[in-house]
Amino acid sequence: MRVLPVGARALLLEVDSAEEVAALHAELLRRRDELGTVVDIVPAARTVLLDGVAPELAPRLARWEVPPLRAQDGPEVTVPVRFDGPDLDDVARAWDTDRPGVARLVCATPFRVAFCGFAPGFGYLTGLPERYRLPRRATPRTAVPAGSLALAGEYAGVYPRSSPGGWQLVGSTDAVLWDPAREPAALFTPGVRVRFEEVPA
Repeated sequence: MRVLPVGARALLLEVDSAEEVAALHAELLRRRDELGTVVDIVPAARTVLLDGVAPELAPRLARWEVPPLRAQDGPEVTVPVRFDGPDLDDVARAWDTDRPGVARLVCATPFRVAFCGFAPGFGYLTGLPERYRLPRRATPRTAVPAGSLALAGEYAGVYPRSSPGGWQLVGSTDAVLWDPAREPAALFTPGVRVRFEEVPA
């Protein structure tokens, strides 16, 4: 792990994979009392930002031993999904299967929210086996419907609202990903395990 100062009151912790980010984020939350005046802990694709900490903390953090996350660690949410996405046939061909096969593979995958970004409520989900990772579409869509289940690279995600996007769309859900009246407002928060469950289209 590499620890870099960011200004006078923040540190950036760099690791090599999304799985290491998830494990590091969980360990930082567990040992938050050791971080002194930390204001926020923000995971990203390969980094975790600690805001509000003393730079003198860096050498101690660099020596931390971070255990890998166990499959059962963290809360779990189940999201009902209709496998009716416009890219479902393309994904089936890429995976050498059919539409039901895509549904089975996605529903059998233990996803985890690695970090959030792009739009309020959008979680980047890891867990997709490497052989099923797909490129983004050559031409992004100008509007992806809210609730679309999408795949791109090592990530899966659900669009919380209509927006442009270039991921492969395989399904849709009526789950509310972002609700400011809810606590927490986001259904997907870092560390949450996500299980997709097929429902009739």
